[in-house]
Amino acid sequence: MTKTLFKLILLEALLILPSFTVRSQTTIQPKTRYYIGICDWMILKRQKLGEFALAKAIGADGVLLDMGSLGNNILFENKLRDSKEADIFHRTADSLRVEVPTVAMSGFFAQSFLQRNNYKDLIRDCLHTMSVFGSKVAFLPLGGCGKDWQKTDSLYDKLVHRLHVVGEMASKAHVIIGIRTRLDAKDNKKLLKRIHSGGIKIYYSFQDAVEKHRDICKELKELGSNAIVEILASNTDGVNLREDPQIDMQKIKGTLDQMGWSGWLIIERSRDIHRVHDVKYNYSRNVGFLKEIFQ
Repeated sequence: MTKTLFKLILLEALLILPSFTVRSQTTIQPKTRYYIGICDWMILKRQKLGEFALAKAIGADGVLLDMGSLGNNILFENKLRDSKEADIFHRTADSLRVEVPTVAMSGFFAQSFLQRNNYKDLIRDCLHTMSVFGSKVAFLPLGGCGKDWQKTDSLYDKLVHRLHVVGEMASKAHVIIGIRTRLDAKDNKKLLKRIHSGGIKIYYSFQDAVEKHRDICKELKELGSNAIVEILASNTDGVNLREDPQIDMQKIKGTLDQMGWSGWLIIERSRDIHRVHDVKYNYSRNVGFLKEIFQ
């Protein structure tokens, strides 16, 4: 069987998957208002079984597990479609008391969500993977769409339509798709209003705000707690969070407390530029710092 034929058969099988019930997520972390997680692709463990042991060693409460690369493939390179493989991952995470609160579609950092005709199939694939872990959030970055959609009415309308469609898919599965747009708070609120689906919320990024010279606390308050599903609580690479003068984490915690927001803070980058490949050093320091502040 050729590789292309196999992928087509796999796609057909995915399209006729029966509706699934999202597994109830076991609460394996102590009760707290904030939880700290890390991205598996940033710790060089994308869909690798060792990500859970590494997350445990780093001190994280959970991992943002990725669907795998996309590239020119029909679907994500997602090994967790295999029920046996998925069961091994689920049991390993449980045994180490490491949660998978979120499943990421990082392939859309480079691929355009606007240009993928099979976007609904890709979302179904993600929702199915989420059901393995009882994950309640999917991460959908829109970086691959470029910037033209923000100033072109037809592209803006197309994106709104697609996000409404997948938002309703998420709502039916009782989960949320968090979108990372790089827009400011005002434009994110406008976009959410146009999408008009409870299944879509904002996946807020500290890095995006810093790079655009926006006030993080002001933006958080303007968005409001109901619009923010999770937070990428890191900056671009340079220094670890503890040494970062651009992010006032104590002030941010005070703002989130005041807003009544609670949930997962996910560390993506903020790696020491002089030790950028030292995963344990960077992420254990960043996790430790966030836990000092938020837990």
